[in-house]
Amino acid sequence: MAHMLPDQVGEIASRNTPPEPAVEAARNADSLLRGIYEISKILTAPTRLEITLANVANILSSFVQMRHGAIVVLDAEGEPQISATTGGAVPQSAAGSVIPQAVIDKIVATGVPIVIQDTSTSELFQADPQSSSGTVATAFIGVPLKAEERIFGTLSIDRVRNGTTWFRYEEDLRFLAMVANLVGRTIRLHRTLSTAGQRPIEKQPRPEQSLDEDRTHSARHPHVKIDGIIGESPALKQVLEIVSVVARTNSTVLLRGESGTGKEFFAQAIHKLSHRREKSFVKLNCAALPESVLESELFGHEKGAFTGAILQRAGRFELANGGTLLLDEIGEISPAFQAKLLRVLQEGELERVGGTRTLKVDVRLICATNKDLEMAVRNGEFRADLYYRINVVPIVLPPLRERPGDIPRLAKALLDRFNKENHRDLAFTPSALDLISQCYFPGNVRELENCVRRTATLARSTTITASDFACKNSQCLSSLLWKGVGRSHGAYAVDEFARGNMMPVGSPLPAMRVGPSQNEASPGETCDPHHPVCPAMNPRLTERDRLIDAMEKAGWVQAKAARVLGLTPRQVGYALRRHRIGVKKF
Repeated sequence: MAHMLPDQVGEIASRNTPPEPAVEAARNADSLLRGIYEISKILTAPTRLEITLANVANILSSFVQMRHGAIVVLDAEGEPQISATTGGAVPQSAAGSVIPQAVIDKIVATGVPIVIQDTSTSELFQADPQSSSGTVATAFIGVPLKAEERIFGTLSIDRVRNGTTWFRYEEDLRFLAMVANLVGRTIRLHRTLSTAGQRPIEKQPRPEQSLDEDRTHSARHPHVKIDGIIGESPALKQVLEIVSVVARTNSTVLLRGESGTGKEFFAQAIHKLSHRREKSFVKLNCAALPESVLESELFGHEKGAFTGAILQRAGRFELANGGTLLLDEIGEISPAFQAKLLRVLQEGELERVGGTRTLKVDVRLICATNKDLEMAVRNGEFRADLYYRINVVPIVLPPLRERPGDIPRLAKALLDRFNKENHRDLAFTPSALDLISQCYFPGNVRELENCVRRTATLARSTTITASDFACKNSQCLSSLLWKGVGRSHGAYAVDEFARGNMMPVGSPLPAMRVGPSQNEASPGETCDPHHPVCPAMNPRLTERDRLIDAMEKAGWVQAKAARVLGLTPRQVGYALRRHRIGVKKF
């Protein structure tokens, strides 16, 4: 017989496998135990089901002698829905080519494992010409994915029989059966969560349905509510309108804006509104990793590629295949790595670190930065060809000071989140909302969140009034940034706060220095928010208006205007170009 059931495996193993010493048997048992532990960690990781199954298929080779491995998950009608192999997940249309359909049907129908010594003599494999391995003698082991007496699919491996290697069929079959039970329970859990009202985790739309579903989704939800993005200001509505249009394409998007404007939330919005919404959204902060680690994180690495690479690992591009990849702080990567990234963006191909096999990826790229990329290109810090590649659809996110009407809504939402997390019942008074609506918030939404949390944490009653805010008590350290305090004086100011020496708003700091004329806001002193040259003047003026006002008061000298606004001359120059303000010459 070319294939047999588990009760025949013991006879084959005893006939083909020579007896091993007790030490070797103990070593094998320890290896399989470690395999179960590593696979359990993968199955409990918070990732999509396709990625989880692909990671399980990839790690099997570390504990079982095999050539290929495959996990096939069936839908309610018994058709292959998800297929993961040692090379990663494959499209649904190619699911039947992973292993022959006759083999899948046999395992699912009987509910018991199958061991085939030579696939070339098996009727199950001869029925599928695509599965033929030529003249190479190949053995096959397949087990059902079970949970609660229900079969969800199959787990299988194959191996080359060259006559010189002895295989432990009985031990391997027992190991694969345990792995299949763990995988089956994981699939059952994902489907239970889906039917309980959460978004289907493992649902993969058919290609012919994708376009129709996308059109229906856009028609029914012209203004989709996006988690984390709150506001009704014209500036925000304009950005959301652009996002909804851009999301329907695969064009690369470059999100630009100051720190704290919510670039990651907008990237997620683009993904959720696109036809890739059922696939993975993967993000990576490029500034948080050194170049060597960044390459491995993005492209993945092969086993043994470097010290510590004990397993093959898929990179972020592979994990985001079919979905969306967000590269935050793209302006911080080195010129050497920019060349490597450019090739992936141009060709859609990559090689893992230490590997030679070229992998094709289909990824929608979103980049984010608060850096002046145009200046970086002129200075030779950023490649011009990469700049043109990622700057296909630039979206500039408005700072919070350009949407003051959204501040009360955001503050209430942030306070509601604080109440839920800390089981509190706090609320703002109208005077408190009026006060924070007048603030400058150079750190944008992130700084507003910190302000709300700090005030809510120190609140002594269930009602937050204007007097509870740090700025009313001259205790707002972040105001030292936009009020122009020099770094050398910042530490001294913190010391004064620590000693309890209150500094009333508008009073000079202890360390005064000779600076600009009386008509300018000196960097060595705090400025009155109502002073005409203070950065916090009239928050309802736009950034462009404040920039023109500062330039006029500085005689159109960028260096002097930068001191007035508490910025650097480079930042002022960038703002002038962004707002298309021509510099007057006298």
